[in-house]
Amino acid sequence: MTTTDADTSAAAPPPKGKRRVGDVVFANTARGSGLLILLILAGVAAFLLFQSWDSLLANTANFFTATEWDASTRTDPAFGVAALAFGTVLAATIALVLATPLAIGIALFIVYYAPRRIAAVLGYIVDLLAAIPSVVYGLWGVGYLVLELQPVYKLMKQYLGWIPLFEGPVSTTGRTMMSAGIVLAVMILPIITAMSRDVFHQVPQAHREAALALGGTRWEMIRMAVLPYGRPGIIGGAMLGLGRALGETMAVAMILSPALVISPFLLQSGNQTIAAHIALQYPEATGYGVSALIAAGLVLFAITLVVNMGARFIVARRKEFS
Repeated sequence: MTTTDADTSAAAPPPKGKRRVGDVVFANTARGSGLLILLILAGVAAFLLFQSWDSLLANTANFFTATEWDASTRTDPAFGVAALAFGTVLAATIALVLATPLAIGIALFIVYYAPRRIAAVLGYIVDLLAAIPSVVYGLWGVGYLVLELQPVYKLMKQYLGWIPLFEGPVSTTGRTMMSAGIVLAVMILPIITAMSRDVFHQVPQAHREAALALGGTRWEMIRMAVLPYGRPGIIGGAMLGLGRALGETMAVAMILSPALVISPFLLQSGNQTIAAHIALQYPEATGYGVSALIAAGLVLFAITLVVNMGARFIVARRKEFS
């Protein structure tokens, strides 16, 4: 037998054996489950679009750029989601900026710094925050937090007023977008912490030991071995928290003063979110009001979908270049 024949026989693929019934059933079930998720998402989008189509056709204002809302009438309804979409993204962004660094720090402390008993208790307490109903957070926010934050807002205006976000007069009630963002940050904190903690636990021990063997301190080990490995999980946890922040209803509705304006100033009253607006308006909606609120829900669905898909794309690209 020549060398060419030997190479050809060695490179030939092995004969395929008959697949077992269990493997076939499991593979088809997994494939069907993945397709079912896509069908559910498409069905939700189609339902929202179908139910809101009449109101979108009857709307006399630009749905995406207008800030007025007068949909509870059959004659010349006018409504737009510009202010609501802006408030939704602003509140969620504040919550994410405040909660993500704190969640990462808590997760690192639980995994790498705290004694085992303290870490177990602290982890249990953080997980318990996720079980508290949102209405409780709303009551805490409107009954206590907004009152305590008023003097803090005055100090922020005094010393940070040169930053555009803190310009303008300070709200006398404390019911501002900053207050809503802080409450949302507390609500999404356990989600991001739990995801980050699980990812940090899965960092290979060989990576950590190699960093320490090179003479690195514990923080240098975390910076060189733990954080790069856990970055996709941190981003995934942040996106899960962002999804809850975007769709949170009761807590935001109880804290914010209803107003359909676009205001980038965090210490003033006047913004509103889509989810809170739906909760406040839906029981009294008449005429095209219900379908208009469903149209607003379609925008919220699209925002959440786009943000999560964008985050997954970023994670995938970082994996390709790493």
